[in-house]
Amino acid sequence: MEEAEGRVWHTESAAVALLTNFVAGTGSCHELEQQQPGGEPSAPGSGSRSGSGSGSESDSEPKPGGTVNVHNPAVSYGGINPEIEENVSVVKSVPDDDLRRYATDRRKMFGSDPDDDLEIPAKRRSTTPRHREPTPARSPPTSSRCHFDASPFLDLPSELIDAIFCWLSPLELATVSQVCRVLHNHASFDSQWKRHVLSNLPKHRITSPYPCKTWRELYISHDPHWFLTKHKLWFCDRELTGQMIIVRYDERRGCIEGYQLLATRNREGSEPWLADQNVHIHYFEPTVKLHMDKPILELSVDSLENIARVRSASFRHFFSEQPMRMNNGSDPRISNFLLAKPLSKAALAGRMANEFPHGYVWPSPAIPARHRVTGQPAGVHPLATSVNYTRSTAAMWQPRTRSEASDQIFRIRQWMEMGPPTLGVHFAEEVVTYSTLDPVLYTPTAEKPWRGIWVGDYSGHGCEFLLINQHEVDGEKDEKPLTRLEGESEAAFQERFLSERVHRGRLEGIKLTGDANVPRGEYSFVADDLGADGFIGISQEPPFQGARVVKSKGHIAHLGFINDKYIESQLLLLSHNRLAQYWVGFGHISFFERVDVDQFLEPK
Repeated sequence: MEEAEGRVWHTESAAVALLTNFVAGTGSCHELEQQQPGGEPSAPGSGSRSGSGSGSESDSEPKPGGTVNVHNPAVSYGGINPEIEENVSVVKSVPDDDLRRYATDRRKMFGSDPDDDLEIPAKRRSTTPRHREPTPARSPPTSSRCHFDASPFLDLPSELIDAIFCWLSPLELATVSQVCRVLHNHASFDSQWKRHVLSNLPKHRITSPYPCKTWRELYISHDPHWFLTKHKLWFCDRELTGQMIIVRYDERRGCIEGYQLLATRNREGSEPWLADQNVHIHYFEPTVKLHMDKPILELSVDSLENIARVRSASFRHFFSEQPMRMNNGSDPRISNFLLAKPLSKAALAGRMANEFPHGYVWPSPAIPARHRVTGQPAGVHPLATSVNYTRSTAAMWQPRTRSEASDQIFRIRQWMEMGPPTLGVHFAEEVVTYSTLDPVLYTPTAEKPWRGIWVGDYSGHGCEFLLINQHEVDGEKDEKPLTRLEGESEAAFQERFLSERVHRGRLEGIKLTGDANVPRGEYSFVADDLGADGFIGISQEPPFQGARVVKSKGHIAHLGFINDKYIESQLLLLSHNRLAQYWVGFGHISFFERVDVDQFLEPK
């Protein structure tokens, strides 16, 4: 064990004794005269921190004429003040070629095979157009016997037929129900449709199909939109900040509703770390809640499409766009819900390798996803408010049939009208694209305990949501379960389990919502290896005693995500539900906490 003046915690290697290039022999954290590659002192640039959020005043006052970014007067910094735009150029960057290549790697197309057809969801594929398009019918065929009278299928016991039908999807049930009256009766049993309704309501077990009379009627009323509640968590490409919503089903009104997820800090401020006065710890006690005053999405059971279905038993028209009747109080905007069509592999091939804004693909390449679409340009771009751009690209993302519609992406179109509906002026149109995550990405396991949805402290930018992503290492799928050796104590087994199965591989903090410096869909920080290659040491000083500390890289940029770069940082693994990030150049530590999204799925 070595100790060096200015070190923040004990380490096991002399190579990491002086982790900050600006720490002098006296322990000072201010070294504002960094050298650029040409040997010239770096001139003040135009930028501010964002990868760790913007902050507030440091111990030194901002220089006259400095551009102040988002300001948080409650906190302070022990190093370079990130609130001054010019200071981003001062902080020394670290190599990031591997990060940029990894963010555009096509392996980020989440799935078992990157060459899978990404245009059609696997569960919606079928061999014939007839199987793809029907909406569950309401009336049985006139024939009382099947056309295949020679088949012994109808001679099976009724209970066995029902058990077989339990394996059918809703569209397959609808197809079978059109064969004959006998199979129609089996396919219409309410228990079949109750199962399909509940399978799309995770963590929320409703007991009644109200306001519908039957479970089958309820399923039909919200078909094909049940994927919204099934995936529950959605995030969008609006502006640079984005937005996250929770979609759930309200059995009291029979509607699918989505509300914005917000986080606020219960405690503001910071204090110097007792172990190193040049490092400031920012307080972080977040409260996460839904913004219930203004729904983002609302699909009612008595929609125009459902009314048409009730009046016409043969009604099977496919709607890719549906009006939403929402009472937003003083908000004059009109909102429509739109299904989306994923981009083909050929269309994605030339876009995934682009730098920001990545050909306007959403979700961005850094986020693992099976389906991606052409998103709306960010608000800073002239195309963002162009109706002509939206209409010209509609053919790329608007599905014409049910089989083309994605169950992982949707859009919301909003606009305002002045005057009567038919004669008024249509203006200020905005199309926002929402995407979801595969539950595998945010469901923690014994080997990947930090996977999940997290909220982080970004100082003046406020709270932001992240996906903590832990990839499987090479060969992990073929590994056998780790077992306790003969004579091995439980403590020794747990230590070996942590060493061999937990503390390894890469950990990524990917922004699901962002800010004006580092936007949604970009890395906030990355720890390349939680194992021996990234290990710095075990913290001995309060309040981080016992925490494993690993090397990481923090993402910062100028306003507008200009001249982004990665800087030296350290990740503190405090627990499976709480992390801390030490931004070396800025001299402060910020926190991240896990978010339990399931608590918001049941209306109260």
